[in-house]
Amino acid sequence: MKTFYVLNGPNLNRLGKREPGIYGSETLETVERRLAEVADENQISIVFRQSNHEGDLIDWIHEAEDAAGIIINPGAFTHYSYAIRDAIASVTVQVVEVHISNVHNREPFRHTSVISPVTKGQIVGFGTNGYELALRSFL
Repeated sequence: MKTFYVLNGPNLNRLGKREPGIYGSETLETVERRLAEVADENQISIVFRQSNHEGDLIDWIHEAEDAAGIIINPGAFTHYSYAIRDAIASVTVQVVEVHISNVHNREPFRHTSVISPVTKGQIVGFGTNGYELALRSFL
């Protein structure tokens, strides 16, 4: 059975509470349930992880080396974490970067991702549906 990792960075544990006008009212647990349904339909498994700590995300990227794919929403780390960028570059598994909001329509500092140059692709602005789009891109 293929296994995919879904990794979420800082403040995504606050999804549904944090700035619902930007990020919506859906919680991370709801996103995980929806993706689990897609996983069941496609006979795959998903490992869900969230941390507010950069090192945890790096360790999980390394752990996922033999997975079928990684979906990552690095949160604010997107814009400055060369450590996460280097972790992604160090593994052979493909990674899709996801952002709930359209980061290109927001504050200028959000327009640049140091992560995207080492990913398969980037999905932005489709709300939490971006996670399912990312998963389906692997199927």
